[in-house]
Amino acid sequence: MRSLYPAWERGDWSSVEWAHPKIEFVIADGPTPGSWKGLAGMVEGFRGILSAWEDWRTEAEKYLELGGERVLVLVHLSGRGKTSGVDVGQLRANGANLFHISGGKVTRLVIYWDRERALADLGLSSEAGCSLS
Repeated sequence: MRSLYPAWERGDWSSVEWAHPKIEFVIADGPTPGSWKGLAGMVEGFRGILSAWEDWRTEAEKYLELGGERVLVLVHLSGRGKTSGVDVGQLRANGANLFHISGGKVTRLVIYWDRERALADLGLSSEAGCSLS
């Protein structure tokens, strides 16, 4: 997962080589929750996010290996709303990305805008999320 984030931190979302062709892509919360299947579905879901924001970036802060081929990445979100002009970074937007991995490919990716919800869904405490890397 660490290899994905340098591009995402630059706002480069073009690569899908890391994803399984039948990936399940989920946006768990935030302004556009939903679920999509396959690479085309994931691209559609990402487009929904990217179309609403200028300079959208996801910066990895911590990586937590959860076992069962799952990795939770605590992230800081940044971007500016195209319509509202709201700067997400100034709102202290701390989210999380949950990756399910099999055979070296991501089979499921769950995007959380709300880090606390991600930790709660996984039965983790905020303290655990902040102290692990």
